[in-house]
Amino acid sequence: MQIPPASVSGINGFNSAQSGLTQATIDVARSEPAQQSAELKAEAPDKTDALVKATQSVNQAEASAEVIETADETIGTIIDIKV
Repeated sequence: MQIPPASVSGINGFNSAQSGLTQATIDVARSEPAQQSAELKAEAPDKTDALVKATQSVNQAEASAEVIETADETIGTIIDIKV
């Protein structure tokens, strides 16, 4: 099993966070019809849940940015030591 570089993991995490935030934004913005059948209400996303997922996605993006920054600093340190 090959372990990907930290920068790739950070970018993948950032992309995942972006997708999650996009979906949460769509769920929050989705309008609810005035009258819904019980079946449609079960399928409609909960706005509170969508807002929590949006916050989680923002936190994931911030953590992924830290991973990318740390990987960059580590590579810089390794290059400085080797030179």
